[in-house]
Amino acid sequence: MSAIPERIALSSGDQPLRIVRRRSARRFILRLDDEDDAVVLTLPRYASFAAALRFLEDNRGWIEQRLGELPPRVAFADGVEIPILGVPHVIRHRGDRSGHGAAWLESGTLCVTGDIRHLARRVTDFLRELARRELGLRARAMAAAIGRHVLRISVRDTRTRWGSCAHDGALCFSWRLILAPSAVVDYVVAHEIAHLKHMNHGARFWRAVEDLAPGSSAQRSWLRRNRARLLRFG
Repeated sequence: MSAIPERIALSSGDQPLRIVRRRSARRFILRLDDEDDAVVLTLPRYASFAAALRFLEDNRGWIEQRLGELPPRVAFADGVEIPILGVPHVIRHRGDRSGHGAAWLESGTLCVTGDIRHLARRVTDFLRELARRELGLRARAMAAAIGRHVLRISVRDTRTRWGSCAHDGALCFSWRLILAPSAVVDYVVAHEIAHLKHMNHGARFWRAVEDLAPGSSAQRSWLRRNRARLLRFG
């Protein structure tokens, strides 16, 4: 059997290719990885490698279309504009200015000090900490409004869920929410806080979400439309 190729040649250039076999799969499943744009093909247990390659060839048009629809990646660099709570901010390297910390917000600008080689990491660290504070304030206020308690709040770079709520009241959010409009952040927080009362997605749960964050359906739609864009910052 030939070696499994690590890349697939497309009109836009070579893309990483990962072929995985999953015992529970009942059919071929084709998707793009949000992190590195790799083409991922999942095979049923007994599918042949030759059949997998034919499936890829038959779906080459779909792959090309999906890649073409992806928003551009936005690296954190000097002069780049990013949204913070939906408001445009320009990243500016300020050299070694003391008294402000590694990064701070100033009149539509995200100022970053230190070695410019570390600017991207410092921007990410600043946004993660800002997200932790902002989400924490909103979560605790909403929890108090419904007579519930938040055990702890953490932020991570999750790729499949914007937030989660454990039975003990521990909440976890994607730090990338800090790039979304404020109303969208409120919706995600309300979604997880409502789980403190209703660990399901029944009618009472959705009423609780709407009470905490009016207009939640519009914010949910915004997240669906802009998911790929948020994941391509940094």
